[in-house]
Amino acid sequence: MPIVAFPDPRHANPEGIVAAGGDLHPQSLLLAYRQGIFPWPVEGLPLLWFCPAQRGVLLFADLHIPRSLARARRQTTLHCSIDAAFPSVIRACAASPRPQQDGTWITAEIIAAYTRLHRLGVAHSAEAWSGTRLVGGVYGVAIDGAFAAESMFYREPNASKLALLHLIDHLHSRGLDWLDIQMLTPHLARLGATAIPRDTFLARLQHTRARGLRLFP
Repeated sequence: MPIVAFPDPRHANPEGIVAAGGDLHPQSLLLAYRQGIFPWPVEGLPLLWFCPAQRGVLLFADLHIPRSLARARRQTTLHCSIDAAFPSVIRACAASPRPQQDGTWITAEIIAAYTRLHRLGVAHSAEAWSGTRLVGGVYGVAIDGAFAAESMFYREPNASKLALLHLIDHLHSRGLDWLDIQMLTPHLARLGATAIPRDTFLARLQHTRARGLRLFP
């Protein structure tokens, strides 16, 4: 059964946990993302739902492309696509090693749930290819004209960054001016991402949803 209501995310506990339990039914996920909440499985615990006190965002006006990345983008032989290999991207993200992280939160249940969202036209991916070989990508959730990036992977230098830039170009062309990255990482901070207070994020999310953008065909 899908979750029918979440607590107000502004009342999350100090760790950012809004709720525990429930399932990954598509309607549960849609309800969560519309409120700025996302699931984060933790082994041995009921399914946890988060809305951190400090939210990572990337405002496109603040996007910083280092000279080395700009040069790589001009010279690359890789080509990028949108929604060409979502199942492969999410599985590659799950298999990608993370520094100082034992295992992955992208469980088999997460893979199944988000692949189902992709079939419903809600979850999307951007891919980087070397010929016919998938070498990088990023996936996330588009809900009511906002986009939450979930995870990235690469098998060649800069491949995930090039896929992300391709995704940003696509979203910007559709009228979006920012990206929810959930948790700020040093990798994304170098591209201009920052962390904003939860209330500021929720207000931005509400404003963006009210615009009625259509991000994907």
